[in-house]
Amino acid sequence: MSFKCRGCAAENVVPVVELGPQPCADLFPLADTPGPDPRWPLALWLCRVCTLVQLGPVAAQIAEEPLAVESATSRAHAEESVKEILSEHPELSNGTVFEFTSPHGGSWLEHLSAAGCRPVGNGERADLVIDVHGIVHEPQYGDSLRLRAQRLAPGGLLVMEFHHLLPLFIGNQFDTIRHGHWAYVSLRALRNLVALHGLAVESVKQVDMFGGSLMVMLRHTADAKPDASVDVVLEDEDAAGIADEVQLGSLQEAAWHAAGALHDELARHKAAGRTVVGYGAPSKAPVLLDLSKVTTDLLPFTVDLAPGKHGRRIPGGCMVPIRPVEDLKAARPDVVLVLTWDIADEIIAQLEADGGWGTTYLVPLPEPHERGR
Repeated sequence: MSFKCRGCAAENVVPVVELGPQPCADLFPLADTPGPDPRWPLALWLCRVCTLVQLGPVAAQIAEEPLAVESATSRAHAEESVKEILSEHPELSNGTVFEFTSPHGGSWLEHLSAAGCRPVGNGERADLVIDVHGIVHEPQYGDSLRLRAQRLAPGGLLVMEFHHLLPLFIGNQFDTIRHGHWAYVSLRALRNLVALHGLAVESVKQVDMFGGSLMVMLRHTADAKPDASVDVVLEDEDAAGIADEVQLGSLQEAAWHAAGALHDELARHKAAGRTVVGYGAPSKAPVLLDLSKVTTDLLPFTVDLAPGKHGRRIPGGCMVPIRPVEDLKAARPDVVLVLTWDIADEIIAQLEADGGWGTTYLVPLPEPHERGR
């Protein structure tokens, strides 16, 4: 089977990671809904031309219903990022701004407007164009880049933040591979693709969001003056081999190994008579629990701050119900499995705010390990 690259439309695209049929990550059925849930193939393919890593030839799934609550970590990151951008580019403080929104929220517009930026209408170009974890939800990545380039006024700045392929690979973050996220982007792939639309990378920052993201500053090619930060990230990517199909393929074995290790760890706790409850019902959880063959036998329930998820369950074979956080505090489990591992510090601080009860925090990736309080 072959298909055209979602970024450059080349036909030289090859499969590198196969995770089998998986449920739709953001489709949380009601808890009493019987299975089986619908599944679709979940695999990563690599374009040998532009080096974009992407989902393979799979149809768009059931439309996502946004149920998540934005984390305190994300809200703080939005405010701090806007301050940094406007501090480094003061000429934008009273400029125009357009934001390409993400289905999962996390808008920066409120902070930008408070700083004096003026949102533009649909037909206008903007001095500052923002895309924060939005573009990966678009099946045709290249076409979406073109739209962002068209939005950018001459001399303007395009800021794109996205989960970085490098930490996904070296951190074995296989649970971030999911339907609805169509591209898994390296800086090299982005640089190759934006050049097709008259843009160039000027600088890049590595940020902690979602387990490791890049905040990339781009301009029209004639305006861009790339700095040393670009070469640093490109060199790190090259050293890890994330544009090499054989090297990328090793993620598949690492994923299955970590999944088996998680199952064994939870089974060990059960055999020892220890109770385990999950924290979080993120879009990462279905793939993680499905590959790990974790069901309610090993994880009776998980909790989440989002009221819209209460009374529902994780999709797939696990059937793990989702309850309010208060249920976890009432249960006082011996072990808390942190499914939203990218904000583990926030979660642990929240649960330990009143002194805690001596629970152990278990983080599933890159291998299951305990996290200190």
